[in-house]
Amino acid sequence: MRTHTHWLNIPAADRGASVAMGNFDGVHLGHQHVIGLARRDDAPLGVITFEPHPRQFFAPSAPPFRLMNAESRTHRLAKLGVDQLYELPFDAGLSGMDADRFVAEVLVGGLGVSHVTVGADFCFGKGRKGNVDTLRAGGAEHGFGVTIADLVGNDGVEISSTAIRAALADGRPRDAAGMLGHWHRIEGEVLHGDKRGKGLGFPTANMAVTDLHLPKLGVYAVRVDVLTGPHKGSHDGAASLGVRPMFGENQPNLETFIFDFAGDLYGEHLSVALVDYLRPELKFDGLAALIDQMNADCDRARAILAAL
Repeated sequence: MRTHTHWLNIPAADRGASVAMGNFDGVHLGHQHVIGLARRDDAPLGVITFEPHPRQFFAPSAPPFRLMNAESRTHRLAKLGVDQLYELPFDAGLSGMDADRFVAEVLVGGLGVSHVTVGADFCFGKGRKGNVDTLRAGGAEHGFGVTIADLVGNDGVEISSTAIRAALADGRPRDAAGMLGHWHRIEGEVLHGDKRGKGLGFPTANMAVTDLHLPKLGVYAVRVDVLTGPHKGSHDGAASLGVRPMFGENQPNLETFIFDFAGDLYGEHLSVALVDYLRPELKFDGLAALIDQMNADCDRARAILAAL
């Protein structure tokens, strides 16, 4: 997959794609439906998305809401077989562009799209005044096809990023996975921590969760993909998402203990899939009680993951 971070100066070989357009936060089953409808035998499959998310641009001080960062979204789109990713910079210039100008300058002049597929509720352009009718009119004027995808539901309930956030906040990662079509993952670089886990016999890979919607804090059974470095591969583990109340911390992070693993992961990139919620964060009466609980957590996580 080739990634472009602007609509200007796109090589001729990377123009002319049949594109799905949207924010695609989570790349859930509804998003996958839109992307699937964008496939054409006579054109590369493209995705147009925006970075930062428009909601972040307009309300930068609002609580984090994103299900995935740009890195994680890119990995998921690549797994779906997307050929061209157009990750457009959502800034003052793009946000102030009216819908007709966006069609003419970005879709046609910049990307030379052959077909555009969007969800039925898609809006675009300054003030979100452009809608699917605007897009159809633009396609007719400029000569590209337009497909409008129906909204996708699950057991009669519309699949949405909002519903997925609610499931994760409630500690229901399997329900979230049912709407996503894949495990909810937190991806990022392994950072140096205080190394307390190593001293307790549970060395952990520490990752920041800044700017992401936080699932329910606590301990999870996880599947871990090491994406870079000499230890690439998939592993089982247990992870703590939270503020470490035993040690008086207050900045949430993700600490992942990978079962039966030895190796240095600092600076490498991990993708941690939340499979099952085991328990909330607790404060224990001493380190011995903490270690006993961590052993019990790992035993339970192993059993859960072995049954998948």
